[in-house]
Amino acid sequence: MLPADSRQLENVKGELLKLTKKETMAQRSLDRRAEETEQNNSRLSVMAQRVQDRKAEEIEEKINSRLSDIAQRGDDRRAEEAEGQRNSRLSAMKVARTEETEEQNNSLLTVMAQRGQKRRAGETEEQRNRGLSDMAQRGQERRSEEIEEQGNSRLSDMAQRSQERRAEENRRTKE
Repeated sequence: MLPADSRQLENVKGELLKLTKKETMAQRSLDRRAEETEQNNSRLSVMAQRVQDRKAEEIEEKINSRLSDIAQRGDDRRAEEAEGQRNSRLSAMKVARTEETEEQNNSLLTVMAQRGQKRRAGETEEQRNRGLSDMAQRGQERRSEEIEEQGNSRLSDMAQRSQERRAEENRRTKE
């Protein structure tokens, strides 16, 4: 058997070994907890980043939607202004065309009257009547053509406006 000092030394060594094992286990436990905490923090950080990204996307979508609405209203307003300007120009062109047509008719009538006077100077009454009948016929044909042209122009304008209204209604329906 070992002397008392040796036994005490063995007991102390045993206790020291136990304490070392406990310390090692405690350190491992602390390391595990630290690693778990780090993993949890990492997961939380990833989750927080995803939430921020999602919120940023939602905000960006809202902003884009508002900008799109603003742009659409601007396009609609410009289209309405352009249509008004076009209608104004068309109206002015029709007035000018009507004035030109009247001036041309008056000019033609003046020329025709002068020619008629020259012809009448050397014609018989029968020839005059035939000439007047021909002139009246040509005048009626010309007036008929002008009326038809004006009617076609009006129909074309009405069809154009109708088409534009339908397009506008379709655009508004899509909104």
